[in-house]
Amino acid sequence: MARTGLTVERLTLAAAEMADEVGFENVTVSALARRFGVKDASLYFHVRSAQELRARVAVLALAEMADRAADALAGRAGKDALVAFANAYRGYAIAHPGRYAAAQLQLDRETAEASAARRHAEMTRAILRGYELAEPDQTDAVRLLHSTFHGYVSLERAGGFRHTPRTTDATWSRTLDALDALLRNWPR
Repeated sequence: MARTGLTVERLTLAAAEMADEVGFENVTVSALARRFGVKDASLYFHVRSAQELRARVAVLALAEMADRAADALAGRAGKDALVAFANAYRGYAIAHPGRYAAAQLQLDRETAEASAARRHAEMTRAILRGYELAEPDQTDAVRLLHSTFHGYVSLERAGGFRHTPRTTDATWSRTLDALDALLRNWPR
């Protein structure tokens, strides 16, 4: 019998909050059960495994990031769209480090296709159409943007930029200027 008040949605949100507090790698069914003051078995009525729980957090994070990016992109084009999208991505990673880590989880094909991952790709491609990039350049540019954003955020979160007095915000701004210049002058 399901414990009153426990739902898949409530467990997923609690796991996402836990990920932000203690790190995604520390989210387990046992830790979540302790948070709710129940035995592990009570949670298995709602989620089949720790992997399913982690995938649910990833899907939640992808949806939250997509919503944030879509709001930021509304009415923007060109460099303004690129900057808004990048800032939404970075802002989410800073505000929700555990959820951001969850969003990087490799999902099975069915789960990935049903998630907001497609929305991320569509928004990125919409930005790139403003730079008049067609295939295969568009795919290459999508990969460049994702790796630049993810690399920057990962290094920033790990303290990789603390060795210089220049602020990470200043470097981020220049990085976006450089990406805009590259996209406007994409090698043909």
